[in-house]
Amino acid sequence: MLDLPDISADPARQENITRILDAAEKLFRHYGYSKTNVADIARDLGMSTANIYRFFGSKVEIHQALCGRMLEQSYQMALAIRHQPMSAADRLRAYTMGQYRLTVETMLDEQKVHEMVVIAIERDWHVIEKFIDRIQTVTGEIIAEGIAAGEFVEQDPHIAAMCYGAATVNLCHPQMVAQCLNKTNEARPEDIVEFAIRALKK
Repeated sequence: MLDLPDISADPARQENITRILDAAEKLFRHYGYSKTNVADIARDLGMSTANIYRFFGSKVEIHQALCGRMLEQSYQMALAIRHQPMSAADRLRAYTMGQYRLTVETMLDEQKVHEMVVIAIERDWHVIEKFIDRIQTVTGEIIAEGIAAGEFVEQDPHIAAMCYGAATVNLCHPQMVAQCLNKTNEARPEDIVEFAIRALKK
C-alpha cells in the first residue's frame, strides 16, 4: 500500500501539491492517463521532473491522489444529504440518485476521466476501499435513524448498509453504469432505488 503525501501539512507544500494535481488532471482529461507521464506534468507547470518527485513518488501516486480528490466530492455530497431534514428513505434516494448523476456527468461524459477511474478500480487501490467504507458508514447512520423512527424494520444497520450498497452498485460503479446506460432491458435507476428502499421496510 502506498502512502500518499499529506496535503494538510504546511500551506506552501499543499499549494504545490494542488498545482501538480490540477495540472495532472488537466492533462489526463485531455490526453488520457496512459499517454501522460510525469515529465509532461512537469513541463506543463514549468518545473523539473525532479521537483515533481519531491511531492509524489510516481505517476501512480499522482493518480491515486486525484482519485481520492474525485471521491471526496461524492463523500461530501453524502455528508450534506446525511444531515438534511428529510426522512431516511428520502435521504437514501437523494444520495443514490445524486451519485448516479455524478457518475454519468463526471466519469462517463468524459472518456479520459472514465479511463482514470477504471484503472483505479482494476488496481483495487486503497483509496477506493476507504471511500466504500466511508459511504457505508454514512448510509448505515441514515438507516439506523430510519429504524429508530420506525421507517425501516429492526435490523443491523451496518449489514443493511452493505446490502443497500450491493443492491444499488449498478448506479455507482462507473463500469457498470457505462454498461447499463441506455439499455432497454435494464431497470431504471429510480426503480432500483425504490426496490432497495422497500427491502429495508420489510
